Amino acid sequence: MKHFFLTILGVFAGLFLFIVVVPFILIMAAIGSASSKEPAPNNTVLELDLREGVTDQSPTNPFAAFGGAGLSTLQIVDVLAQAEEDARVKGLLIRLPEAGITPAAADEIRQAVRRFRRSGKVVIAHAQGFQPIGTTISSYMVGASASELWMQNTSSFQLTGFSSDAIFLGRAFEKYGVNAQFEQRYEYKNAVNEYTESNFTPAHREAMGAWMTSIYTSALANAAQDRKTTPQALRTAMEAGPHSSAQALQRRLIDKIGQVEEAEAEIKRRAGRGAEIMEFDDYADSRGERTGSGSSAIAIVGGEGAILTGRGGGSNPFDSGSAMMSDDIARAIYDAIKDQSVKAIVFRVSSPGGSPDASEQILAAVRAAKAAGKPVVVSMGDYAASGGYWVSSEANWIVAQPSTLTGSIGVFGGKFALAEALGRFGVDIRNLTVGGEYADAFSPSEAFDGPDRAAFAAGVDRTYEEFIARVSVGRRLPAARVREIARGRVWTGAQAKSIGLVDQLGGLEEAIAKARELARIPASESVRFQRYPEPSSPLEALSEAFGVSGEAARVLVGIGGLMNDPQAEAAFRRVQTERARASGASVLADQPY
Repeated sequence: MKHFFLTILGVFAGLFLFIVVVPFILIMAAIGSASSKEPAPNNTVLELDLREGVTDQSPTNPFAAFGGAGLSTLQIVDVLAQAEEDARVKGLLIRLPEAGITPAAADEIRQAVRRFRRSGKVVIAHAQGFQPIGTTISSYMVGASASELWMQNTSSFQLTGFSSDAIFLGRAFEKYGVNAQFEQRYEYKNAVNEYTESNFTPAHREAMGAWMTSIYTSALANAAQDRKTTPQALRTAMEAGPHSSAQALQRRLIDKIGQVEEAEAEIKRRAGRGAEIMEFDDYADSRGERTGSGSSAIAIVGGEGAILTGRGGGSNPFDSGSAMMSDDIARAIYDAIKDQSVKAIVFRVSSPGGSPDASEQILAAVRAAKAAGKPVVVSMGDYAASGGYWVSSEANWIVAQPSTLTGSIGVFGGKFALAEALGRFGVDIRNLTVGGEYADAFSPSEAFDGPDRAAFAAGVDRTYEEFIARVSVGRRLPAARVREIARGRVWTGAQAKSIGLVDQLGGLEEAIAKARELARIPASESVRFQRYPEPSSPLEALSEAFGVSGEAARVLVGIGGLMNDPQAEAAFRRVQTERARASGASVLADQPY
């Protein structure tokens, strides 16, 4: 009977794929192929819309766009680099968000815009106001890098600083009987505080205030430089707000007042007769990624999101979320090691942390690359903190943006004891255990007892010391010095450079230049870019999604035959013969540590 139901389930899954998904894939592939071949017209103006937000890297899942994935920082940098050299592209129109952009992403986009302008091309940024929300200063900084910054007539310039809120659940947990039991190493490892405190601790306030100040002053300095004023003058004008559009213009915070249609007309006029606006995505599709040329290659290995053990994939092929799965990232680095044409590796890291075991697996691959004579240069994205710094710590060179959040050299972990809280609602939780005393240590039915708490704390201490050791070796710092700057504290890239955790400020372009230098590739020699992990094909993504069902795989093989697609048949037959993979990934804590 079980086999019968599995067969029926597989048939229905196959029918769904054949009737809905497969035609959809074929249609989208045809549309994508057609759009990717359409060239940019002469006198093109690219329109870059930042209002939907950006990720650090483009997903490797081919269906991620249908789950909400949009532009990435690296895609923007890559496309603008190509547009610099494209004689058909005359200008760039940027649509700015009313709220903030991730500060490190804003740093990198600003640098790319400045390079684009240096090629002699005009840039106009248009905003429908600047709201007092989060890191709006970063959005303004990107706008300030344009040739002209426009704002709509009815919009308000409400940017007067940088604020951030933190929610603390300590009193609520106490009131409702939730016992949050955590170990943290040490006082600056603030992720625990939201569960245990009702306000900022002194260490939490100190570290957060410091990195917020660093981001704010860095953005002010950059915006002042681009608007040809002083940071103090810009700060005085900004903090005197909020301002109407007319007041913002009077205080020289913006250049012009107008609707976006007027900004479009102006930049088209400057671009030349017959100028057309082309969406950034369409131009990106028509050009593809930069591949470079030459016999020597630089590998670009990307990783974004929480660091977890295991491999990628999952039941939802349209999921736009990202994670650094340790098997995938390590394999990507080992693939780059095996490629004889690859002379150096640029490892792009954008992660707030995760599993120490996953981080160590990835770091072992970094060590293997160095041992094979291939220098590794880390390019830090939005974050490279905690586990993100662990995987970076032993690279030959580390490049970060001034506003990258990094460091957080520390560990936390623990559990919630829920028996009392659930009991208030008539829910009883009971535990049965066989085996050793520690077997029920993480049961939510009761708090840690003394021996279990001591054993868990010892494990946290051990992980912390392992982290210290790796930073000490990788950064060539005495362990005592690492302990001084560790303790779980988050630093910006600018702060981290001053204390030896980062070597250079910049983005991917600077990291590539450093990799060339370390690999001793002559400046006169062209290089290719080899990207890892390689993006999945639509068939591979579907295979991952349905890999646990042999019956579904059998139906999909039939579909491949109907499609008369040998590649599809081969892919699905491999899926059919593979053993079902475990779907979970082990993590030491519920959140990146």
